[in-house]
Amino acid sequence: MKAWLYLLGTEPAGLPVARDSLKAAEGLPATAREKAHLKAAGLLAEGKWHASGRVLEDLVHDYPHDLLALQSGHLVDFYTGNSRMLRDRIARVLPAWDGQQTGYHGVLGMLAFGLEETADYARAEAYGRRALELERRDAWAQHAVAHVMEMQNRYDDGIAWMTADTEAWSQDNFFAVHNWWHLSLFHLEQEDIDRVLELYDGPIAGSGSTVLLELVDASALLWRLHLRGLNLGGRWTALAEVWAPLIKTSDYAFNDVHAAMAFVGAGRADLMDDLLDMQTAALESEADNALFTRAVGRPLCLALKAFGERDYTSVLRLLRPVRNQAARFGGSHAQRDIIDLTMIEAALRGGEDTLAKALIAERAFLRPDSPLTALFRQRSETLRQAA
Repeated sequence: MKAWLYLLGTEPAGLPVARDSLKAAEGLPATAREKAHLKAAGLLAEGKWHASGRVLEDLVHDYPHDLLALQSGHLVDFYTGNSRMLRDRIARVLPAWDGQQTGYHGVLGMLAFGLEETADYARAEAYGRRALELERRDAWAQHAVAHVMEMQNRYDDGIAWMTADTEAWSQDNFFAVHNWWHLSLFHLEQEDIDRVLELYDGPIAGSGSTVLLELVDASALLWRLHLRGLNLGGRWTALAEVWAPLIKTSDYAFNDVHAAMAFVGAGRADLMDDLLDMQTAALESEADNALFTRAVGRPLCLALKAFGERDYTSVLRLLRPVRNQAARFGGSHAQRDIIDLTMIEAALRGGEDTLAKALIAERAFLRPDSPLTALFRQRSETLRQAA
C-alpha cells in the first residue's frame, strides 16, 4: 500500500520511498495475489508503466474485488493515456459487484471516467451520479461527471454541479485541487476571468502546495489565461519557483510539460534549458518515459519554448504532428485540450490565417455554443479584415 501511494503520485521523491517499501517485502511470505501486487509495483518503480498495468489487469481477473489493484490499474491507464482500458479494466469486473458491497461506489466512479474518456457521455454521467448517491464524497465520480459536462459544453450545468456540495469533495481530499480546476474551466469558458483568478489564488494555488499533481493544475490554468494575453502579475514567477526544485529529473513527461509552462510564463530560460537537458537524459532511459518524452513530451516542451520566444511558425511545426497522438503521454481529453488552444493562438498570432480559420471551424463544430469559440472567430475575422 505504501509503495502504491508513493508511486501513483508521480513524485520523483516518492520513488526511493516506494523502493524501500518493496525491498522490505522481499522474502516475506506472500499469497499469489500479494506477489502480483509486488511485481506490478516493482515494475512501476522501474518506470515500466505498461508492464505494470498488464500485471494488474491479470490480477483483477482472478480477484475482481481487489480495489487496490483496480484503482492502481485505473490510474496507470490514466497516466499512460489508455482510454479504452480506463473503461474496460473496470467493465470486466463489474459482473462480480453489486450495490451491497463496500466500495461499489468507487467501481462505478472509475467506470464513469472510463466511459467519459471513450465518449460514452450519457452512461458516464449516469454511473457517476449513481456512485455519488452511494457515497457523496467520491471525488473521482464527481470529477467524471464534470468531465462529461466539459466535453458537452454544459458550462452552466458544470458550475451548478461543482458548487452544489463543495464540502463533499473539497475537505480532506487529495483530489480537491483538481476538482477546483474543473470548476475554473467552466468559469473560464464563460469569460468570468475574475472568478477564475479568485479560484487560482485561493484553493488551486493559494496554499503554496508542492504536490506535483496540484502544480500541474496550476500551470494548466495559468497557461490558458496566458494564451488570452492576460497580465498575470507575479503568479508565473511564484509558480516557477515552486516547480524549480521539484524537477531534478525527467521521470514523467506530462509533468515536464506543465513545468515548462511555468518556466516559459515566468521568462525563466535558465530553468527551461535545464528541463530540456533532463529530457535529453530521459530519452536514453529504458523506462517508458523515454517513449512518452520522444513521442509527445519533448516536442511539446520545445513548442512551449518557441511560443515564449514568439516563434509561432515553430510552435505549429512542432504541435501539428503531436496533437493527434498526445494521449500517449497521459492525461485526459480536457487536459490535452491545451494543445489545441495553443495551436489556435499560435496560428492567430503568427498570421497563419488559413490554418487559424480551419482550426476554429473544427472547434466550433465540437463546441458551437462556446463563448471562447466565438471570441476566436471574432479575432480571426478582425485579423483577416486588417490584412
